Amino acid sequence: MFVDLIEYVVVVFIGLLPIANPFSTAPLFIGLTSDRTEAARHKIATRACLNMAAILLVFLIAGSLVLSFFGITINGLRVAGGMIIGFIGFRMLFPPPASNADVVEQHHGDGPDIAFTPLAVPMLSGPGSIAVIIGMSAEVAAREIGSDRIWGYFSVGLGIILTALACWLVLRASGTVLRFFGASGIDALTRIMGFFLICIGVEFVAGGVSGFAEALISG
Repeated sequence: MFVDLIEYVVVVFIGLLPIANPFSTAPLFIGLTSDRTEAARHKIATRACLNMAAILLVFLIAGSLVLSFFGITINGLRVAGGMIIGFIGFRMLFPPPASNADVVEQHHGDGPDIAFTPLAVPMLSGPGSIAVIIGMSAEVAAREIGSDRIWGYFSVGLGIILTALACWLVLRASGTVLRFFGASGIDALTRIMGFFLICIGVEFVAGGVSGFAEALISG
């Protein structure tokens, strides 16, 4: 049981971190907060990561209800989630010509709270992250029963919190991160994370297709 709990935490952390990709969010964060004090930037980073964790925890709790309401099977969710994750991975591995400058220009200034949009949504907790969490919620519901299911949800939630903490640490140190890696280093990290996301997406799709095949064979 303990091994399963650790597995949930690790899978969630590894699955979410490349999608949230705080290293690629750091330049956007710097641009949006360039006119803020250091203390204000730290508060924005904290609120953004708290928003991220809250959004994903809500989807963790309501994930099974969403699937039941729409009549979605776990295998269908695996395939759809894998396609979304793979698409995001391709976008990170082969980014479009447009940069984050356009987003910075749209959200710069005294508009809506940038800690929620665009930092928490869609940068840190977008569709890909939500798909991973709903998929993990369904996985726990299918594999665990009784108190084990509660511990499974707790482990997934812990993975979410650890990912949000990692994002918070990167955003807090975003200035140092950018100076250390430089533009080319950030681009390289983004592409590497994109490759890992594609691999994760393929595994999701393969698992879903295998599940469909087993269901058809068993009748």
